[in-house]
Amino acid sequence: MMGSAEVLVLGEALVDVVESAGSVSEHVGGSPANVAVGVSRLGVPVRLATRLGRDARGERIAAHLRASAVEISETAWTDAATDSAHARIQADGSAQYTFAVAGVVAPDDGGETVLVHTGSIALFLDPGGETCLAALEAARGRAIVTVDPNIRPALVGAHDAALARFARAAAAADLVKLSDEDAAWLWPGAPADEVLETIAAWGTGAVVMTRGAEGAIGRAPDGVLVTVPGATVAVADTIGAGDSFMASLIATLVERGVPADADALRAALQFAARAAAITVSRPGANPPTRAELEA
Repeated sequence: MMGSAEVLVLGEALVDVVESAGSVSEHVGGSPANVAVGVSRLGVPVRLATRLGRDARGERIAAHLRASAVEISETAWTDAATDSAHARIQADGSAQYTFAVAGVVAPDDGGETVLVHTGSIALFLDPGGETCLAALEAARGRAIVTVDPNIRPALVGAHDAALARFARAAAAADLVKLSDEDAAWLWPGAPADEVLETIAAWGTGAVVMTRGAEGAIGRAPDGVLVTVPGATVAVADTIGAGDSFMASLIATLVERGVPADADALRAALQFAARAAAITVSRPGANPPTRAELEA
């Protein structure tokens, strides 16, 4: 039986297999799963519609999600293997990725949820991508809709097709969040304000671009641009920072609705930037609790 989740997140939950200096470790990952954990830690009930194999990795992911009180969609379980990403860390610290991802997302109509979110690999790989799009378009006008493309160039396919898929998702969204790296892949060389205007023209309400240590820039529904600086912190790593930022935006939208003007958007971005700063100050995708944010 489904619970009373206020937020539905659709997308991948997978195991990151990291190979470095001759050692191999495994960690629970997947942008939508990270977002769901971040939302729940901020006190907002959330359900994740994903795909989990009935195997050791699937059970590990489920335990990780349940530890943060994330509800798992009843239709998530499958006899196929759990998705994984294999990262080989190079001498310069960069990572080369290979993926074993089926592109399947459990269908979920959202029920009485207040907000529906999707993005990342699940949005661009079919058949799961169509499941995600259908959920967004069905929710439009009934619930708040948010999208984060979180582009993975190795998996999203041809550029023009990926851009068209993103445009369709953004047209259903009340808020889109993307990173400067996403923007550079989608629109090489385009300035930030031009990217925001392009997405807004598709019908999106508010648009936000994160820029790493430089903070974020956003376009409110009234067309006004706002910027917030990045916090000055000692960085452990940047894993999960964007997902933490997105989760904090979602929590704000559930509490206060879609930011209608520059002041409301600025406040939402400042809250999200604090969450991202806490996340990068410690290893791994470890988003803050509301108590940590309000300390």
